[in-house]
Amino acid sequence: MKYFIIAGEQSGDLHGSNLIKALHSHDKEAGIFCWGGDMMEEAGATLLMHYKNTAIMGFTAIIKNLGKFISNLDLCKRQISDYSPDAVILIDFPGFNMRIAEYCKKNGFKVLYYISPKFWAWGEWRVKKVKRYVDRMFIIFPFETEFYARHGIRVKYLGNPLADEVERQLNLLPDKEDIYKICGQAGKPVIALLAGSRKHEVLSILPQMVKLAGEFHDYHFVVAGVKNLPDELYRSIIGDEPVSLLKDKTYSILKVADAALVASGTATLETALFNVPQVVCYKGDFFSMLVAWILIKVKFISLVNLILKREVIKELVGYSLNRKNLIRELKAILPGGDKREKILSDYDAIRFTLGSSGASDRIAGEMVRVLRYQE
Repeated sequence: MKYFIIAGEQSGDLHGSNLIKALHSHDKEAGIFCWGGDMMEEAGATLLMHYKNTAIMGFTAIIKNLGKFISNLDLCKRQISDYSPDAVILIDFPGFNMRIAEYCKKNGFKVLYYISPKFWAWGEWRVKKVKRYVDRMFIIFPFETEFYARHGIRVKYLGNPLADEVERQLNLLPDKEDIYKICGQAGKPVIALLAGSRKHEVLSILPQMVKLAGEFHDYHFVVAGVKNLPDELYRSIIGDEPVSLLKDKTYSILKVADAALVASGTATLETALFNVPQVVCYKGDFFSMLVAWILIKVKFISLVNLILKREVIKELVGYSLNRKNLIRELKAILPGGDKREKILSDYDAIRFTLGSSGASDRIAGEMVRVLRYQE
């Protein structure tokens, strides 16, 4: 069968790559075109568009880049029409992918949605569009079953693929001593800085993080950079601070980190699965933060807190993301801090809630079954 897969950011590229491998396992004749990233291409798909050219997030950013957004939509629709796949698989990225879902449904293409957009956080009314344009939704968090049931949509939790990826990477990563060497200042324990994968996130969040290096002289701060952003961006923010930059080594950094400061998103769950106590940091431009404050309906922004439905890790959002709060919360999660052991205990509960490994394989198998038997 032929598949057209669309992922619009780094985390989608990761999950898409594992899904592609599993699809090839369940469908030996699979042909796959994609919008995504290097990992999806390496997994065996033909890459038509890299996510670095499509990752426009935040209300202000979308307005500023509206022309590019529309032209990308038109190009993607033409490519789907030319390829005529048996299924279009959409991975999160709702601003773009829900419009593609509408196009596909109206033009007779099967729509499978992998990794639900966060409709449970805001814009719940958009679930009506899922019912109208999506043939099957494949979720990766247990709490989403209850949300979709309220809207008359049957979904089944088959596991979380991130747990599989972290487990796999832990077996492949170098020894800690070797990682300490590449981090620099090998004699010092590490504090990881994960400031996101988008330019506007890094510009908003990383300056707050790097300023702490002078307050924690016994630790070495390491920025987990991403390769789709230029070194110059990171260097301009780090300046003369005693902070190292390592690009595309996030899991290596987390393996040796004593604690982490993390932008909201997938990275919060990755950090938890690596058993690293963390503080969540998020700040956008004024307009985006105002709209989010009005629209967002959930109590928490981090996946860690959402999964357990209570505050496991501290979230510093907007104006609460300041030097005083960061220093206090970081001290509390470092060895000897009063919050550290409770966080580590709660991480065990998260792993139990997510369930057994093998999610990507189970989800791909279900997708192939749905297509073969036209369910």
